[in-house]
Amino acid sequence: MPKVLVLAILLSVLVGGVSAVDAQEGGGGSLTAQDYVDIQQLYARYNFAIDSGDIEAYVALYTPDGSFNTFTGQDGLRTFMKNRNGGTRRHWNTNLVITPTPEGAKGAVYLMFLDVGMKPPAVTGAGKYEDALVRTPQGWRFKKRQTFPDPPAAPPPAMLPPQQTPR
Repeated sequence: MPKVLVLAILLSVLVGGVSAVDAQEGGGGSLTAQDYVDIQQLYARYNFAIDSGDIEAYVALYTPDGSFNTFTGQDGLRTFMKNRNGGTRRHWNTNLVITPTPEGAKGAVYLMFLDVGMKPPAVTGAGKYEDALVRTPQGWRFKKRQTFPDPPAAPPPAMLPPQQTPR
């Protein structure tokens, strides 16, 4: 069997497997491998835009009526960016899950804030984002982004002094 034919068969099996996974995920939609890559890039561009304070790059990541928490539409998103104090804080995301929906996709990702202005750098917060994503002529965009902060860690129990023995 020629190598080209074997590769074509393997590619067909792979593409069929990806389609089967999409169908099994439910949600009524389907995403291509390129959609997954493009959505991952959307998440990365978000972190760079917000951390650098690039207001217009940040706003461009949303649909015109998109929302971040209580800030809605392009003017609301600009207001959020103008009033935030990001300073030396960096956004770190991990464990991104993308699920097809009839409208586009939903995304969920863990969030950690790292303050690189501290010596040594320190984690200053954590939580997760839950997102509604839509495909637009400009590419994938956030339609709705909601933050769910993790509760602060409980302080460690106080150290009790050692028991005194009478003399």
